[in-house]
Amino acid sequence: MSAGPKHDPQHVAIIMDGNGRWAKARGLPREVGHQRGVEALRRTVEACRSRDLSHLTVFSFSTENWKRPATEVSSLFALLRLYVRQDLKKLHSEGVRIRVIGTRAGLPDDVLSLIEESETLTAQNSRFQLNIAFNYGGQDEILTACKTLARSCERGELTSDDITLEHFEQALWFGDIPDPELLIRTSGEFRISNFMLWQIAYSELVFMDCLWPDFGEDQLDEALKTYRSRDRRFGGLATESAASR
Repeated sequence: MSAGPKHDPQHVAIIMDGNGRWAKARGLPREVGHQRGVEALRRTVEACRSRDLSHLTVFSFSTENWKRPATEVSSLFALLRLYVRQDLKKLHSEGVRIRVIGTRAGLPDDVLSLIEESETLTAQNSRFQLNIAFNYGGQDEILTACKTLARSCERGELTSDDITLEHFEQALWFGDIPDPELLIRTSGEFRISNFMLWQIAYSELVFMDCLWPDFGEDQLDEALKTYRSRDRRFGGLATESAASR
Protein backbone atom coordinates (compact mmCIF):
# COMPACT_ATOMS: atom_id res chain seq x y z
CA MET A 1 0.00 0.00 0.00
CA SER A 2 1.29 3.49 -0.84
CA ALA A 3 2.79 5.45 2.02
CA GLY A 4 1.14 8.59 0.67
CA PRO A 5 2.14 12.11 1.67
CA LYS A 6 3.76 12.39 5.10
CA HIS A 7 1.74 15.45 6.03
CA ASP A 8 -1.64 16.99 5.41
CA PRO A 9 -1.71 19.60 2.66
CA GLN A 10 -1.00 23.16 3.68
CA HIS A 11 -3.09 24.64 0.87
CA VAL A 12 -6.50 23.27 -0.04
CA ALA A 13 -8.51 24.69 -2.96
CA ILE A 14 -12.24 24.06 -3.34
CA ILE A 15 -14.64 24.44 -6.25
CA MET A 16 -17.81 25.11 -4.27
CA ASP A 17 -20.42 23.55 -6.54
CA GLY A 18 -24.03 22.49 -6.04
CA ASN A 19 -25.79 25.41 -4.37
CA GLY A 20 -28.48 25.61 -7.06
CA ARG A 21 -29.11 21.86 -7.13
CA TRP A 22 -29.31 21.79 -3.32
CA ALA A 23 -32.02 24.46 -3.41
CA LYS A 24 -33.90 22.87 -6.33
CA ALA A 25 -34.06 19.51 -4.56
CA ARG A 26 -35.84 21.25 -1.69
CA GLY A 27 -38.12 23.41 -3.80
CA LEU A 28 -36.31 26.57 -2.72
CA PRO A 29 -35.00 29.56 -4.72
CA ARG A 30 -31.40 29.30 -5.92
CA GLU A 31 -30.55 32.29 -3.72
CA VAL A 32 -31.29 30.19 -0.64
CA GLY A 33 -28.80 27.62 -1.87
CA HIS A 34 -26.15 30.32 -2.18
CA GLN A 35 -26.94 31.51 1.35
CA ARG A 36 -26.46 27.99 2.69
CA GLY A 37 -23.26 27.86 0.69
CA VAL A 38 -21.94 30.82 2.69
CA GLU A 39 -22.70 28.88 5.88
CA ALA A 40 -20.71 25.95 4.48
CA LEU A 41 -17.81 28.31 3.78
CA ARG A 42 -17.84 29.47 7.41
CA ARG A 43 -17.71 25.86 8.61
CA THR A 44 -14.92 25.02 6.20
CA VAL A 45 -12.73 27.99 7.12
CA GLU A 46 -13.00 27.02 10.79
CA ALA A 47 -12.32 23.36 10.01
CA CYS A 48 -9.21 24.21 7.97
CA ARG A 49 -7.90 26.51 10.71
CA SER A 50 -8.45 23.88 13.41
CA ARG A 51 -6.47 21.37 11.33
CA ASP A 52 -3.52 23.75 11.00
CA LEU A 53 -3.78 24.28 7.27
CA SER A 54 -2.23 27.55 6.14
CA HIS A 55 -4.26 28.39 3.00
CA LEU A 56 -7.78 27.83 1.74
CA THR A 57 -8.74 29.02 -1.73
CA VAL A 58 -12.40 28.94 -2.76
CA PHE A 59 -13.91 29.51 -6.20
CA SER A 60 -16.66 32.01 -5.45
CA PHE A 61 -17.51 33.71 -8.76
CA SER A 62 -16.01 32.91 -12.15
CA THR A 63 -15.67 35.18 -15.15
CA GLU A 64 -18.14 32.82 -16.88
CA ASN A 65 -20.76 33.42 -14.15
CA TRP A 66 -21.61 36.75 -15.82
CA LYS A 67 -23.60 34.61 -18.29
CA ARG A 68 -26.10 33.71 -15.57
CA PRO A 69 -29.34 35.67 -15.10
CA ALA A 70 -28.78 39.18 -13.77
CA THR A 71 -30.81 38.43 -10.66
CA GLU A 72 -28.51 35.54 -9.73
CA VAL A 73 -25.37 37.58 -10.40
CA SER A 74 -26.77 40.30 -8.14
CA SER A 75 -27.47 37.74 -5.42
CA LEU A 76 -23.88 36.44 -5.60
CA PHE A 77 -22.58 39.98 -5.18
CA ALA A 78 -24.99 40.46 -2.28
CA LEU A 79 -23.62 37.35 -0.57
CA LEU A 80 -20.04 38.61 -0.87
CA ARG A 81 -21.15 41.87 0.69
CA LEU A 82 -22.92 40.01 3.48
CA TYR A 83 -20.01 37.66 4.16
CA VAL A 84 -17.48 40.48 4.41
CA ARG A 85 -19.70 42.68 6.56
CA GLN A 86 -20.67 39.88 8.95
CA ASP A 87 -17.42 37.95 9.17
CA LEU A 88 -14.58 40.40 8.55
CA LYS A 89 -14.07 41.51 12.15
CA LYS A 90 -14.18 37.94 13.46
CA LEU A 91 -11.77 36.67 10.82
CA HIS A 92 -9.41 39.57 11.52
CA SER A 93 -9.50 38.93 15.28
CA GLU A 94 -8.59 35.29 14.62
CA GLY A 95 -5.54 36.18 12.54
CA VAL A 96 -7.00 35.34 9.14
CA ARG A 97 -5.66 37.18 6.12
CA ILE A 98 -8.11 37.67 3.25
CA ARG A 99 -7.07 37.89 -0.37
CA VAL A 100 -9.52 38.33 -3.24
CA ILE A 101 -8.03 36.99 -6.48
CA GLY A 102 -9.36 37.88 -9.91
CA THR A 103 -9.95 40.80 -12.22
CA ARG A 104 -11.58 43.86 -10.71
CA ALA A 105 -13.04 44.95 -14.07
CA GLY A 106 -16.81 45.22 -14.05
CA LEU A 107 -17.27 44.92 -10.29
CA PRO A 108 -19.57 47.44 -8.57
CA ASP A 109 -17.86 50.26 -6.67
CA ASP A 110 -19.14 49.13 -3.28
CA VAL A 111 -17.84 45.60 -3.88
CA LEU A 112 -14.44 47.01 -4.82
CA SER A 113 -14.46 49.04 -1.60
CA LEU A 114 -15.28 45.97 0.48
CA ILE A 115 -12.51 43.99 -1.18
CA GLU A 116 -10.00 46.77 -0.47
CA GLU A 117 -11.21 47.08 3.12
CA SER A 118 -10.92 43.35 3.83
CA GLU A 119 -7.49 43.02 2.24
CA THR A 120 -6.11 46.14 3.92
CA LEU A 121 -7.45 45.32 7.38
CA THR A 122 -6.10 41.77 7.38
CA ALA A 123 -2.87 42.33 5.43
CA GLN A 124 -0.58 41.71 8.41
CA ASN A 125 -2.36 38.58 9.64
CA SER A 126 -0.39 35.36 9.29
CA ARG A 127 -2.21 32.58 11.14
CA PHE A 128 -4.28 31.50 8.14
CA GLN A 129 -4.98 32.83 4.65
CA LEU A 130 -8.36 32.73 2.96
CA ASN A 131 -8.13 33.33 -0.78
CA ILE A 132 -11.44 34.10 -2.49
CA ALA A 133 -11.33 33.65 -6.26
CA PHE A 134 -13.93 36.21 -7.31
CA ASN A 135 -14.47 37.30 -10.91
CA TYR A 136 -11.70 34.83 -11.65
CA GLY A 137 -10.88 32.61 -14.62
CA GLY A 138 -7.76 30.47 -15.00
CA GLN A 139 -7.34 31.20 -18.71
CA ASP A 140 -7.77 34.92 -18.05
CA GLU A 141 -5.10 34.74 -15.35
CA ILE A 142 -2.62 33.06 -17.72
CA LEU A 143 -3.38 35.49 -20.54
CA THR A 144 -2.92 38.46 -18.19
CA ALA A 145 0.46 37.07 -17.09
CA CYS A 146 1.53 36.74 -20.73
CA LYS A 147 0.58 40.36 -21.39
CA THR A 148 2.47 41.50 -18.28
CA LEU A 149 5.65 39.77 -19.45
CA ALA A 150 5.17 41.06 -23.01
CA ARG A 151 5.03 44.62 -21.69
CA SER A 152 8.22 43.99 -19.70
CA CYS A 153 9.89 42.89 -22.93
CA GLU A 154 8.60 45.97 -24.76
CA ARG A 155 10.13 48.18 -22.06
CA GLY A 156 13.45 46.39 -22.42
CA GLU A 157 13.33 44.95 -18.89
CA LEU A 158 13.41 41.39 -20.23
CA THR A 159 14.02 39.52 -23.44
CA SER A 160 11.99 36.49 -24.43
CA ASP A 161 15.02 34.30 -23.67
CA ASP A 162 15.21 35.75 -20.16
CA ILE A 163 11.75 34.60 -19.16
CA THR A 164 11.87 31.75 -16.68
CA LEU A 165 9.25 29.68 -14.90
CA GLU A 166 9.72 31.94 -11.90
CA HIS A 167 9.08 35.08 -13.98
CA PHE A 168 5.86 33.61 -15.30
CA GLU A 169 4.60 32.46 -11.91
CA GLN A 170 5.32 35.86 -10.38
CA ALA A 171 3.17 37.47 -13.06
CA LEU A 172 0.16 35.33 -12.13
CA TRP A 173 -2.53 36.61 -9.76
CA PHE A 174 -1.67 33.70 -7.45
CA GLY A 175 2.04 34.37 -7.93
CA ASP A 176 2.90 34.86 -4.25
CA ILE A 177 0.66 32.05 -2.96
CA PRO A 178 1.88 28.43 -2.75
CA ASP A 179 0.23 26.00 -5.14
CA PRO A 180 -2.54 23.87 -3.63
CA GLU A 181 -1.60 20.30 -2.85
CA LEU A 182 -5.28 19.29 -2.81
CA LEU A 183 -8.18 20.42 -4.99
CA ILE A 184 -11.71 19.43 -3.95
CA ARG A 185 -14.81 19.75 -6.10
CA THR A 186 -18.23 19.10 -4.64
CA SER A 187 -21.52 18.04 -6.34
CA GLY A 188 -20.20 14.98 -8.18
CA GLU A 189 -19.02 16.85 -11.27
CA PHE A 190 -15.67 15.84 -12.80
CA ARG A 191 -14.52 19.17 -14.21
CA ILE A 192 -11.95 21.84 -13.33
CA SER A 193 -14.11 24.66 -14.74
CA ASN A 194 -11.24 27.03 -15.56
CA PHE A 195 -9.98 27.15 -11.94
CA MET A 196 -6.29 27.59 -11.08
CA LEU A 197 -5.22 25.89 -14.31
CA TRP A 198 -1.54 26.63 -13.83
CA GLN A 199 -1.36 26.03 -10.09
CA ILE A 200 -3.01 22.58 -9.98
CA ALA A 201 -0.53 20.96 -12.37
CA TYR A 202 0.50 18.51 -9.61
CA SER A 203 -2.39 18.89 -7.18
CA GLU A 204 -4.26 15.84 -5.98
CA LEU A 205 -7.87 16.04 -7.21
CA VAL A 206 -10.77 14.80 -5.10
CA PHE A 207 -14.31 14.86 -6.50
CA MET A 208 -17.07 14.48 -3.91
CA ASP A 209 -20.75 13.69 -4.40
CA CYS A 210 -22.04 16.01 -1.65
CA LEU A 211 -23.48 19.36 -2.65
CA TRP A 212 -21.61 22.37 -1.33
CA PRO A 213 -24.21 23.49 1.26
CA ASP A 214 -23.80 20.06 2.92
CA PHE A 215 -19.99 20.32 3.09
CA GLY A 216 -18.39 20.47 6.53
CA GLU A 217 -15.80 18.92 8.82
CA ASP A 218 -16.66 15.31 7.97
CA GLN A 219 -16.34 15.92 4.23
CA LEU A 220 -13.07 17.82 4.68
CA ASP A 221 -11.66 14.98 6.75
CA GLU A 222 -12.75 12.49 4.09
CA ALA A 223 -10.92 14.47 1.41
CA LEU A 224 -7.81 14.77 3.60
CA LYS A 225 -7.89 11.02 4.20
CA THR A 226 -8.02 10.43 0.44
CA TYR A 227 -5.10 12.84 -0.02
CA ARG A 228 -3.00 10.94 2.52
CA SER A 229 -3.60 7.70 0.59
CA ARG A 230 -2.20 9.10 -2.66
CA ASP A 231 1.31 8.51 -3.97
CA ARG A 232 2.49 11.94 -5.13
CA ARG A 233 5.06 11.52 -7.91
CA PHE A 234 5.49 14.98 -9.51
CA GLY A 235 6.35 13.32 -12.81
CA GLY A 236 8.71 10.77 -11.24
CA LEU A 237 8.36 7.08 -10.53
CA ALA A 238 6.07 5.54 -7.94
CA THR A 239 7.48 5.02 -4.47
CA GLU A 240 8.72 1.51 -3.73
CA SER A 241 5.68 0.75 -1.59
CA ALA A 242 3.27 1.89 -4.31
CA ALA A 243 5.11 0.10 -7.09
CA SER A 244 5.00 -3.21 -5.22
CA ARG A 245 1.19 -3.26 -5.00
